[in-house]
Amino acid sequence: MKDYLPLLLLILNALCLTSCKTDYANLPTYTINKQLQAVIEVPAGNNHKLQYNLETREFENKKVAGQDYVARYLPYPGNLGFIPSTEVSSNGRGLEVLVISERVEPGTVMEITPIAVLQLETTAELKSVIIAVPARPSEQTFMATDYESFSKEYPAAKDILKAWFVHYNANAQTKFVAWRDEAFAKQEIQRWMKL
Repeated sequence: MKDYLPLLLLILNALCLTSCKTDYANLPTYTINKQLQAVIEVPAGNNHKLQYNLETREFENKKVAGQDYVARYLPYPGNLGFIPSTEVSSNGRGLEVLVISERVEPGTVMEITPIAVLQLETTAELKSVIIAVPARPSEQTFMATDYESFSKEYPAAKDILKAWFVHYNANAQTKFVAWRDEAFAKQEIQRWMKL
């Protein structure tokens, strides 16, 4: 029995580690203080698209035709992720969010403030991307806290984001539909929250 004890402890430790993974998809949408949360999948500046796997609870490279998906365009202009406890498709994917801030690692859970919605059309499907900034002013890279200040102070940033989302995936044939304000963002979040 003594010979098997180290092996048994190693197996028990491995089981504990795999069963104790955070279920990012089902974290609360809002904190106790009513602050919206985002789970980051793709760090700003990456070209490789990572996605949260609902089954393994790990952040993995997205696969297309068995190969890692790489954006053959400019790197991601912000930290891309999802709003937890939302579901916009039958595969369980959460509502997409782009957090404009310095690069953070996959699995980072951030408190955010939505400032806009970028509406796109891909293969006859309407898609909304929440555009947000960190809720903490010390983490913000620019000082827009709503759609009006975003539009007035950072019109070039809006143009860059629009161009990036329309062109980063040539196969998707993405078309720009409209910009919407933070009130629309809150409605979209409520619309897709899991009950």
